[in-house]
Amino acid sequence: MRRRDFLYMTGVGLTATMVQGMPAFGRQITVEEALTPVDVQLKKKMADIALNAARSKGASYADVRIGRYLNQVVSTRETRVDNISNAESYGLGVRVIANGSWGFAATNNMDNDSIAKAAEIAVAIAKGNAKLLTEKVQLAPQKGFGEVSWKTPIEINALEVPIPEKVAMLLEVNKEAMKAGAKFVNSNLFMINEQKYFASTDGSYIDQDIHRIWPNFTVTKVDSAGGKFETRNALSAPMGMGFEYLRPKDEEKIKGGPVTMYKKRYDILEDVKEAVAHVEEKLKAKPIAPGKYDLVLDPSHLFLTIHESVGHPTELDRVLGYEANYAGTSFLTLDKWESKKFNFGSKQVNIIADKTQPGSLGAVGYDDEGVKCGKWDIIKDGILVNYQTIRDQAHILGLKESQGCCYADSWDSIQFQRMPNVSLAPSKEALSAADMVKNVEKGIYMFGRNSYSIDQQRYNFQFSAQLAYEIKEGKIVGMFKDAAYQANTQEFWNSCVKCCGQDDFRLGGTFSDGKGQPGQASAVSHGSATTRFNGVNVINTGRRIG
Repeated sequence: MRRRDFLYMTGVGLTATMVQGMPAFGRQITVEEALTPVDVQLKKKMADIALNAARSKGASYADVRIGRYLNQVVSTRETRVDNISNAESYGLGVRVIANGSWGFAATNNMDNDSIAKAAEIAVAIAKGNAKLLTEKVQLAPQKGFGEVSWKTPIEINALEVPIPEKVAMLLEVNKEAMKAGAKFVNSNLFMINEQKYFASTDGSYIDQDIHRIWPNFTVTKVDSAGGKFETRNALSAPMGMGFEYLRPKDEEKIKGGPVTMYKKRYDILEDVKEAVAHVEEKLKAKPIAPGKYDLVLDPSHLFLTIHESVGHPTELDRVLGYEANYAGTSFLTLDKWESKKFNFGSKQVNIIADKTQPGSLGAVGYDDEGVKCGKWDIIKDGILVNYQTIRDQAHILGLKESQGCCYADSWDSIQFQRMPNVSLAPSKEALSAADMVKNVEKGIYMFGRNSYSIDQQRYNFQFSAQLAYEIKEGKIVGMFKDAAYQANTQEFWNSCVKCCGQDDFRLGGTFSDGKGQPGQASAVSHGSATTRFNGVNVINTGRRIG
């Protein structure tokens, strides 16, 4: 891969498309190298060089991000290892305001002269951009925090676990799947460590160590007589945790329904055995008959609907039309928020943004503008009450400070507004999944993410699931195939009638939420408990009826 000393940018930076957090200028490294940290005082020294150079060239504000991004991937298929990779990307990005405009530049040469040069180029770009301004950048005030640090509260650093142990675990998963009758199986383990250092002319020097993990598999079974096949993916969630996520605990399992589900610990061997049995059921399942159904949606499925129909349309840059090329704008225009009475959903719908939620993918102490992270309401009792903002957007909503939603996926990408963890609050009542199924005359119980589509304003959509079970007269009676529900965002969330309680609350999420042009990927979680929606339109995606 060709490398350059400097990246000259006025917009977002380059990024790889393989795995979230893997910048374009990565290099393969040994595990030992990955476990050797960069001295924090050296990072402070480099940051000060950039900040002083930016000031000397006329910047009224500057911030520096020093990023070291480590990725490890272990991939297997049936009885063989497909891939083992350790990669690192390390560099520095400088963002400035000069003459009221933004400028940005980055370098992966970490000597003093190269760092100062990157800052000087960022200022020159800002001054060039300023000639085209119609309105100067307005930054919400932000106090400096001095020298502070934050770390994902992990128990076991996944990168420290020997690779042979990880390989053995995945091959055991494959062995169990094949023993149970799977025709094909692949299993993977993705591990990410973002070591991020932020400094600004506000007086912050913030060192963060962020960990994420995602175990996954896909099993396939074939009906040799008819030539048909079905698959199921793991019902794990990518998490902001260490390797302890793969140390099962019975108290973190939810049993009693058609599928075993997991909270803060995941039993990959148990899940793969169930997966093969589910695939056998899918081969024999009857196609769905289109019509109106009550839906009971498990968090392993509902997280994606939340992501697409709530998370993205409440991003303020989409609302304002600043983001449009990547998946469109938003129907939640400012007039709906200003009315203070826009009915987004039923009174059961309370949507909370939270950058601090333990175990979540988006949990950090401070965002990429040095803003201390927190939580806030987006939808309150069904009413739109807020959006997601960063420092140069806060004034648009009359906010006195940023909500801490700024993020860049690499040192060579400019930070911009990204989604926090966005979750549906559980019921205050101690309701269970059985309470959601009870009294459903004609319904579907859905688990796991599958195919979906949504329009360019995040309004009209359809979603399908990994597993769909028929509910009849309050009981689960068998499995459906080819089921997907269709709705628009407002009618769907107004059909929400009740949610399970806190004991059922779980996180789902994605490692690679795409946005921007050139595209950047971020990791984000969405939590919910099992939730019921009444009278939703369901279609048959396979055109097979009866």
